[in-house]
Amino acid sequence: MSENVAVTPAAQWLTMPDLVEVLDEPLGRVRRLIDDHYLVGSRRNGAFAVPAAFIVDGHPLSSLRGTIIVLQDAGFTDDELIDWLFAEEESLGRSPIDALLAGHKSAVRRLARTLA
Repeated sequence: MSENVAVTPAAQWLTMPDLVEVLDEPLGRVRRLIDDHYLVGSRRNGAFAVPAAFIVDGHPLSSLRGTIIVLQDAGFTDDELIDWLFAEEESLGRSPIDALLAGHKSAVRRLARTLA
């Protein structure tokens, strides 16, 4: 885990086998979701894993893909992107991932665009 940012105290990570089970999709489809930026993960704990918060009702969080793309366009690495999503953001009054989960994707993306 990154030294300077703790990814939520109760952050749960899903490995590829976990994602296959949770998403009820074959491994190839799960890899495609990652390649197409519907999900993003990290190898910071050894095996590649995706934060469980990115999965809602058995599907990738719908507002995540555009946010991932905006942050990658701003030059964020996958680890930096994940850390930013889970860090408290004063202007949002919560973390960006909590704002996305609450349906506030426009505010999150507006903020993300300012980081470029």
